[in-house]
Parts: sequence; C-alpha cells; structure tokens
Amino acid sequence: MRPDLDIVAGLVGSGVRVLDLGCGDGALLEALIEQHGCDGLGVERDLDDFHACISRGVPVTHGDLEAELADTESGSFDCAVLSLTLQAVRHPDRVLTEMKRVAPRLIVSLPNFAYWRLRAELFFRGRMPVTLSLPYQWYDTPNIHLCTLRDFEAMAQDLGLAIDSLVPLRANGRRAPGNARLARNLLAERAVYALSA
Repeated sequence: MRPDLDIVAGLVGSGVRVLDLGCGDGALLEALIEQHGCDGLGVERDLDDFHACISRGVPVTHGDLEAELADTESGSFDCAVLSLTLQAVRHPDRVLTEMKRVAPRLIVSLPNFAYWRLRAELFFRGRMPVTLSLPYQWYDTPNIHLCTLRDFEAMAQDLGLAIDSLVPLRANGRRAPGNARLARNLLAERAVYALSA
C-alpha cells in the first residue's frame, strides 16, 4: 500500500461506511475493511485495477466516478475518499460537492503543483517536471487540473467545506516540514485533507 494511504486510513477511522472513489487496486479499501472494520465500496474506471479489486475481494463498481457519484443516494456513506485523483477528474468542484452530498466527511489527497522542486525544474530547465510523485510526461499525464495546496484550500472554502485537518507529505509518505501556509505550499509534495460540510 502507498505510504500516504496509511494516513488516509487513519483519518477515515474505524467502523464507518466508506466510499473510495478512484480506488485503484483496492489496497486502501481492503485495509479499511479488514483492519478497521469498515463497510466499504470502491469505484474504479481502469479495468486492470477493477480486476485487482475483485481479486482482493473488495466490493467495487466499474465506471466513471463522476457518473457513479451522481447516481449515489444522499447520505449513503459516513466518509468519502478521493486519493490522488482530484487532479484527474473533469469537474473537481462538482466532485467535491457530490462527495459532501453522499457523506458528511471527506478525505482528499492530492499532489501539490507548487512544490519547490517542481517550480525549480520548470524555472531552470524550462520543461514540465517528471518526478516520483508525478511520473508522467506532459503529453501522457492523466492530470488535467493542476492545483496548489492554496488553490485547493480556496476551492474548499468556496464550496463551504471546513478543513478539519491537513497532513503535508513528501513523496515517500513522511510528513513534510513547515506548518505555515506558505511553507507547506512550497515544501509539501502532496497533502491529505480531512474535510466536513
């Protein structure tokens, strides 16, 4: 399991009904069900990852998470998770709005496109960065909405979401230094947010 998913699992908690959007191979959802006593459902678009979920015995639906969210009944879950997926959806604001409709608590992790090494790569090399956290070339990336932590926090505020906690991270899943808003925007490669309406 990716190192940051331990933090996500800790923020989800135990014994809750959880919706894991863009659940990948199902590792997080499997851990939540087996180790935290959660009742969960995953949504995954990629067919290989969907089959990996099935192999793990994880309840999953195959489809586009934006369409699946629209068909999900309000208040169906206690917590909705979107892990390193927000930047790849067509309408991030609508996804967050739908997530808060189906669950009162949201856990969102995302890459930080304001990380200082990304800025330096762009400044000094004049090319879009390729890193451990963002391993794609500009022409084959699934990331269609590039945002910084400050951008995300502003959108959350606009959508009426309270930030209950924030964990700034390095690519290896360890905490990034700096608690001040500017420092974490420069020093965190990614972050995990716990949000509520």
